[in-house]
Amino acid sequence: MQPWPRTEEEALAVQDTLRARLVLDDDSPAAPETVAGLDVAYSLDDQRLAAAVVVLRTADLSVVDTAVVRGRPAFPYVPGLFAFREIPALMEALGSLSVRPDVLICDGHGLAHPRRFGLAAHLGVLTGLPAFGVGKTRLVGDWEPVGEPRGARSPLVDAGETVGAVLRTRTGVKPVFVSVGHRISLDRACALTLDLTPRYRLPETTRAADRACRDLLS
Repeated sequence: MQPWPRTEEEALAVQDTLRARLVLDDDSPAAPETVAGLDVAYSLDDQRLAAAVVVLRTADLSVVDTAVVRGRPAFPYVPGLFAFREIPALMEALGSLSVRPDVLICDGHGLAHPRRFGLAAHLGVLTGLPAFGVGKTRLVGDWEPVGEPRGARSPLVDAGETVGAVLRTRTGVKPVFVSVGHRISLDRACALTLDLTPRYRLPETTRAADRACRDLLS
């Protein structure tokens, strides 16, 4: 990692440089053995954070490795640059793992970002790993109504470009927002998201990482 940006102008320049290294062709494993969920929790005063990475075995969704770190936001809150607050802590947690995951799944976005470089894209480029985001809410884009059955989806379109998919992971439950980050296709990201949501709206990777970082912060 390069010296961390201190200003908005420096962060925008880093985004531009790293975005040029995005790989949008799919060369991810057809059947990944392990997947990692990443999440960050903040203290009430927003001055402290806890970052967690939890690696699950894809076949049975059992936890095979966990890393959590405490830290402080590494950058002020600036719309479109939110990843810069969290990435140093998440990279530290990733570096503490004993198991290298096949795919990273972020609680956030990849291409579905105003500058087409959200957290999943940023982490994918820095780690070289296939990565995508599963967001609870929309950041950018519009979509047509999604069918009610589990697995129904609608393209998420921003400025005429498909930047993700609005995916129904549970019948009759509001959908999630899937967007690729690096080295994985949208179809494969959606299929993997469905594999990781056998009972709940959010992937088990996200649920496990959310618990881990909240436990550390409490």
